[in-house]
Amino acid sequence: MKRLTREAVDREIAGLEGLDITTLQNRWQELYKLPPPFKIRSGFLRRAIAYRLQELLHGGLRLQTKRELRRVAERTRLNRAHSGGKPLTLDVGIPPSESVLPRRKILSAGTRRLREWNGTTEVVDVLADGFGWRGKTYRTLSAVAVAITGTKWSGPKFFGLVTTKKLKADGAKVPNIGRVPRAEVASP
Repeated sequence: MKRLTREAVDREIAGLEGLDITTLQNRWQELYKLPPPFKIRSGFLRRAIAYRLQELLHGGLRLQTKRELRRVAERTRLNRAHSGGKPLTLDVGIPPSESVLPRRKILSAGTRRLREWNGTTEVVDVLADGFGWRGKTYRTLSAVAVAITGTKWSGPKFFGLVTTKKLKADGAKVPNIGRVPRAEVASP
């Protein structure tokens, strides 16, 4: 790639508005050395191309900033009560092993979580590939909580792995719905 000047970058950014989606996708491919994400809109392509041009001209983010962005993205991914979709992958120039996000509590396969709900004790087994409840396997604890209650719940909160005090300390909004009893842990 030829040496960029401020004037050339300014001209190209100004000219992005008149480009069609195919031309934008080709320019993305040239700049990022990857095909653009599937079904991406032209407005986002324009902004991403403009960012990349400025990054090439002025330099990219510092390593510390990249680490902070990875930490925020990982925390966001972990806090979602979403049971479907693919895991979020980020290429911010640092390996995932250097992440600054603290490790979350891992439940060992074979652990059993008990929770009383509407007068019934619900038993959930931790499996190597998810969570078992009433003969069915679920990918996340939140998916089990939704199946039990019929409404959206945070699995870790429903089963007492996260307390209201911890959620408030992390800055999450906690509805005032009364105290949720902590789940018990039993050995199989």
